[in-house]
Amino acid sequence: MDHRLIDLLVCPLCKGPLTMGRDENAQPRELQCAPDRLGFPIRDGIPVMLESEARALEAPGQDPAPASGT
Repeated sequence: MDHRLIDLLVCPLCKGPLTMGRDENAQPRELQCAPDRLGFPIRDGIPVMLESEARALEAPGQDPAPASGT
């Protein structure tokens, strides 16, 4: 994913900056909004900036939430 694109994108909810979330192989996985604690997925190199597609990020020190059935 182009880093210039990441610099232009903002959270669709709060309009705040986003950071790149990476998987265990250091591959881009999602764009994360720290204030809203949401992670927007990247699918086929395209960020999906929809609130309905975002996942809740765990707060620091919080146990991971159980996985949903999807």
